[in-house]
Amino acid sequence: MTVTAAQGPPDTEVRRSTRSGAVGLAGAAVNGAFGFVLTTVIVRAFGADGSGALFSVIGLVTIAGAICCFGADTGLMWAIPRRRLGPDGDAARLLPLAVLPTLALAGSVGAVCYAAAAPVARTLLDDADGTALIRLAAVCVPLIVASTVLLAAVRATRSVSAYVGVQFLLVPIARPILMIAAVSAGGGVLLGFAGWLLPLAAAVLFALALVVRPLGLFAGASLRPDRADWRAFWGFALPRAGSVAVDASSMWVGVLLTGALATQAEAGVFAAVGRYALAGLLIMQGLRVAIAPQLSRLLGAGQRGEAARVYRRTTLWIVLLSWPAYLVLAVFAPAFLRLFGAEFDSGAAGMTVLAVAMLVNVGVGLVQTVLLMSGNSRGHLLATVAGLALNVAACFVLIPRHGALGAAVAWSLGIVCENVLAAVLARWALGEPLFGRTLVLSAGATLAASGVAAGIGVLVAGRGLPGLAVCLGVLAAGLLALLADRRVRAALRNVRTQLRPAQTMPAQTQEVPS
Repeated sequence: MTVTAAQGPPDTEVRRSTRSGAVGLAGAAVNGAFGFVLTTVIVRAFGADGSGALFSVIGLVTIAGAICCFGADTGLMWAIPRRRLGPDGDAARLLPLAVLPTLALAGSVGAVCYAAAAPVARTLLDDADGTALIRLAAVCVPLIVASTVLLAAVRATRSVSAYVGVQFLLVPIARPILMIAAVSAGGGVLLGFAGWLLPLAAAVLFALALVVRPLGLFAGASLRPDRADWRAFWGFALPRAGSVAVDASSMWVGVLLTGALATQAEAGVFAAVGRYALAGLLIMQGLRVAIAPQLSRLLGAGQRGEAARVYRRTTLWIVLLSWPAYLVLAVFAPAFLRLFGAEFDSGAAGMTVLAVAMLVNVGVGLVQTVLLMSGNSRGHLLATVAGLALNVAACFVLIPRHGALGAAVAWSLGIVCENVLAAVLARWALGEPLFGRTLVLSAGATLAASGVAAGIGVLVAGRGLPGLAVCLGVLAAGLLALLADRRVRAALRNVRTQLRPAQTMPAQTQEVPS
């Protein structure tokens, strides 16, 4: 059943997206910080070879979990905001429809992987615990699927803070703590991988507790989906299943192919480089989980103008916060990699290439989210398949000769291809321009200012840690100087106003997650 949201004041939707986006960004900051801590712990504790094995098995289980989710997580994010919540609503019927088939598939895939653990380990891993690692990953595929699907239900039914608390705080904080405990106890790669998996069990329990009340699970809500529910839900989710597998594969296929076509040490270097590149996407991820249900509701109600306003405002924040980080990452790649140890220095060129590709990725904004929340999961699948196909083809050509650098170039080509196609399709979905004059001018100014700061750092102290320190100092001084501008202070006051609860909120036909 489609929910039609009542029209509110002109800035209601932008205010809502600003408030939920702020929570998402805060969570993304914590997630990114502890993700970096986790990567540092892994590479420092296990070295290039051990971290290559650990990252490879994490990549394998991530791809398997994404495939077994079969698009049901995004399906819940798209469908629940268009349904009625509570014991008298019809949203609860979607939960068993999403959970039961995916868990059955996860169990089957896990059993096959367990049986084939030895040959898979010989092909992909050089570690002595390779077979045991594959078997542990196989057993835990259902756990990964359950946490992913149930957390999607949390995001679609609760405020963004509930989702952020579990996915962006609990899981990433627990992982490095458990990893350090494993290393301190004398454990190897196998025990370290168990520490990576364990927080997902807690996430499942929290997610179950959080969805009970809004869905009315113990208050008489129907859990029996009808034929129309199956057709509508899986008609959207099945194309998304393919694109989710592609999304999960985009980096990890490079790690796996680097290990197979080059060496495990090269795979470890590429994985470390990829971790840095993905860290900058946490800003986009934080905003995506914040506004995805809102976009689904607006587009489902035919309010494309409001959806476009939310998209453009969100893209502006993504560019302002992400482009300086990626430019600094590209210029000072040697400094960042030196934090992992001298054996990772060879990844500097690959990191620079990836950082430039990520400027394109974040520059187009949440085009994939617009496509999915408009119901065009087939268009999203087209874009992701095109990107992955280019990535894999380039991997086979470049990795044997160039190792981690070849994998980085291949992934970068796939990133640019996918995002350009998705941007074209998202423009059609919104029916309005994706980028306005404010965004273009702000992006240009951001890139110029960051480039000047990076250039000063390189000229004064080079591309190492001293140069990075100089660059960050110049950026900090520039930000302080901006605060002297009356227009900048007025813009910050406007943002602060939007972060406050609105005095009057429009009537809704259901409780809408913020």
